[in-house]
Amino acid sequence: MKKKSLLLAVLLAASFQTINAQEQDQAVQSILREGMVNNRTMDHLDVLCNRFGGRILGSAAYGDAADWCEYIMKSWGLEVWQQECGSLPVGFNRGPWFGRMIGGSNMTLHFTTPSYTAGTKGLQRGHVVKEPRSREEFEKIKGTLKGAWVLIGGESGGWPIDYTPAGDSLRASVLAYNDSIRQVNSSNRIKNRETERRMQELAAAYSKEKSERKKAKLLKETDALKAALIPKIKPKYVPALFYREMVDAGILGIIQSTKVPITTLYDSRVWQMTFETLPTVPDIKLDEAQYKVIEEMVGRREYFQLEFDIRNHFRLGPVKYHNVIAKIEGTEFPDEYVIVGGHLDCFDVATGGVDCGSGASVTLEVARLLAQAGARPKRTILLCLWAGEEFGLLGSKYFVEGMKDEMPKVSNYFNRDGGPTVPVGATVPQAMYDDWCAVSAPLEGVLPFEVKVSTADPRPLPKEAHGSDHAHFAVNGVPTISFDQGDPTGSNFDYNEIWHTERDLYNKSIPENQQNASTITAVIAYGLANLDHLLDRTGLYKTE
Repeated sequence: MKKKSLLLAVLLAASFQTINAQEQDQAVQSILREGMVNNRTMDHLDVLCNRFGGRILGSAAYGDAADWCEYIMKSWGLEVWQQECGSLPVGFNRGPWFGRMIGGSNMTLHFTTPSYTAGTKGLQRGHVVKEPRSREEFEKIKGTLKGAWVLIGGESGGWPIDYTPAGDSLRASVLAYNDSIRQVNSSNRIKNRETERRMQELAAAYSKEKSERKKAKLLKETDALKAALIPKIKPKYVPALFYREMVDAGILGIIQSTKVPITTLYDSRVWQMTFETLPTVPDIKLDEAQYKVIEEMVGRREYFQLEFDIRNHFRLGPVKYHNVIAKIEGTEFPDEYVIVGGHLDCFDVATGGVDCGSGASVTLEVARLLAQAGARPKRTILLCLWAGEEFGLLGSKYFVEGMKDEMPKVSNYFNRDGGPTVPVGATVPQAMYDDWCAVSAPLEGVLPFEVKVSTADPRPLPKEAHGSDHAHFAVNGVPTISFDQGDPTGSNFDYNEIWHTERDLYNKSIPENQQNASTITAVIAYGLANLDHLLDRTGLYKTE
């Protein structure tokens, strides 16, 4: 009787394994069929970019996008929640902006403003002056500052000018230094004049002298005097050196030159902002070619005006922000994980079509493909849309710190944050090679290119989190094997053209690559989740 029961149990287990294997194979085939024929990655990107727009952390657009992602993934039958992971003291919403020259060439102005900086008070028009760089210059032009747009020096890298007391303190120290060297330079000029007068006398004597020996002596003395000339000590400079004085004088705003495409970041002092200490004048970053034209016109003392309408609006805080997480629970190892993620936030001067719509939309489509296929993986799959990557990996850091005990149970974290290229392979430790080859096998012959698996030597275990949302996972020893990327479409894509600039738009994404990326990611993530074991971390990181 016991032998029959044991045999029956073995037969049932074998039957279950066969059914389970068939079910998994059917799910993979469903993922491939749906992913290749009815892929919706670009539909998700359209909603994120063109329904909600730029999703800067702390904006209504970010909150609305997070709500929609939760809603749409729930509609696919997934377990979904928003994970609160912090708050900002104030929020920010960007509206439209416009500028033009009145007089001169009457050109339309090409510019942006960093997030969390001031807009105009409606449509504002004024003349243009160049910023003063010394106290004498300030005194000379102070009567012209009221109602003026001020050209400041330096080249913008996307960050705003520091309007806070810390910025005032820095500028005050620079001015104090310049005051101190002014007297030194004045004294040195007097000394140099005496030296130069003596050098002129020597030069006159040299021209009349016939003796080569005496001429050599004159040259030697001249060289000694030349070496004794005291060089001018250069004054220090920071852009908007008289910022506080100019604001108090009633300027309309400051204008700084920037390269094109225009990089536009945010005021990183947002954490110290209150509604009582918000910036009060616009910080405009203007196309360098137009800036040069305007600067030359000001230098020629031509009369013209600039007109701006910039609708930058703030929100009363605290403004909470959330990760959006979907879960497909594992049937055998529910407390082990494969995680797929990308960040939902982006800079808002564009619409985040690439950074990181290319990751968020793929993560959404991976969720949809798995749900549509009825995937029942052995270990749990998490689909994560992270908050605040651009503000310092905030959402992923919060998640990892809250799950540190579970980090040894994460088989792999897939992060997509490199643009709309496509996975063409993976480079893995030797211990993972056979598993990766096995889970990649269903892709053979389906795609117009090969997804090749190769091996690599151990990498250093990072000690600090930098770069993107994989970083905090990696610091905790988690495999963060990302795909090797390519662009078989030959689209001439350049990430540096897009990254943090005004060109980060929906139409900069590459539909074919995005669709293939979501299909490949879904197949391989599902395959790893169905292994009988976690990926072997041997040889992943160097051991000291």
